[in-house]
Amino acid sequence: MNIPQHIAIILDGNGRWAAKKGMPRNYGHTQGAKTVERICEDAYKLGVKYLTVYAFSTENWNRPQNEVDALMTLLRNYMKTCTRTATKNNMKVKVIGDKSKLDVDLQKSIANLEESSKNNTGLNFQVAINYGSRNEIVRAVKKIIIDKDENKLNIDDIDEKILDSYLDTKDIPDPDLLIRTSGELRLSNFLLWQLAYAEFYVTDVLWPDFTKDELVKAIEQYNNRDRRFGGVKGE
Repeated sequence: MNIPQHIAIILDGNGRWAAKKGMPRNYGHTQGAKTVERICEDAYKLGVKYLTVYAFSTENWNRPQNEVDALMTLLRNYMKTCTRTATKNNMKVKVIGDKSKLDVDLQKSIANLEESSKNNTGLNFQVAINYGSRNEIVRAVKKIIIDKDENKLNIDDIDEKILDSYLDTKDIPDPDLLIRTSGELRLSNFLLWQLAYAEFYVTDVLWPDFTKDELVKAIEQYNNRDRRFGGVKGE
């Protein structure tokens, strides 16, 4: 089986899963976080080198305040859990998104997690927190303009490779496969630039119920795709 080098996942269905169980939405998010930890291990054992998950978007701030507060608490706890998991599983962790908008204590936890795991050589795990792809591209353009004004960059040198180097995902290969759970058929402002040639896999399975078997199904479908990157077969 050909294993994709980089898999990206939109974690969807936590709230609906909790509703089916007759539990509060936050219970679904907690179970979803446990599923992330499990899938990280499964993906690495299968041979995946990079895994990126969408944890909290720039649009999620528009949710009810009590849910936002609960999600922030969950992320704080997850950063601590992830630090232990990263050490245990030799996992290198990077958080992408506009971290400057997060509370200072959460920014510090993220910095500690990234620093403590930076030399690990196992799975490269990216967590998108306060991430929106349009926001990411705007931030990248602003940085390019500043560097141009400071004569660090010539406008004639700006190309796709240069822009890519200003994104949150610099030095990370573009995803080969995007998995979206719960049957939703949209990108939701996730990695718009990076997913240009990714294969999409959508499943009706809600994220807390996503298992290694479901991951294998996605990879098997990926193996049946003919990736041509704009060319024709045989080129």
